Amino acid sequence: MKKQEWLAQVKRGILEYSILLLVDKKATYGYDLISALNKWEVLSTSEGTMYPLLRRLEKDKLIESSWRETVPGVPPRKYYSLTAEGIKMLKTMNCEWEKLISSINQIKTCEEM
Repeated sequence: MKKQEWLAQVKRGILEYSILLLVDKKATYGYDLISALNKWEVLSTSEGTMYPLLRRLEKDKLIESSWRETVPGVPPRKYYSLTAEGIKMLKTMNCEWEKLISSINQIKTCEEM
């Protein structure tokens, strides 16, 4: 397996978690999420990935959206925020993430199986 293939698989698994973490900090719109994730090369994503994922998270009732005007004359933006179900899921993801990281760190330092 090549590095890019491996990174793509890992990224798919954590992108949803990353989005929920960002939306938990403050309600935000899709392009702002893309910009935030692009700060970290391994998490950078495109509109073609982001918007279908946001629609799926909304369909799964983990996030909700509302249109907001920001500046007069500028079209309104669709802002996303966590639902009660999204908050519960994020708490679960946080716990599972800690378990996963702990397990990986134990494997890395383990001398024998």
